[in-house]
Amino acid sequence: MKPPVGAYVVDTRAGRLGVVMGYEGPYVQLRPYGGGREWDADPLVVRHATPGERLRAATAYANARSRGEVP
Repeated sequence: MKPPVGAYVVDTRAGRLGVVMGYEGPYVQLRPYGGGREWDADPLVVRHATPGERLRAATAYANARSRGEVP
């Protein structure tokens, strides 16, 4: 799967939701919702995030911001 840059996807191997930032060699470069350190994922284990997964990530990020855990 080769999702477009900006798509929300789930790295099923790592169990993490990320935003597609680009491609480097055979890997998809992902960044956590809300920012953070990118990681490389095998495109064979990446799938589009469901609306529920996106909402969960947005809620977790908003809660962390309200507690002052992220800038």
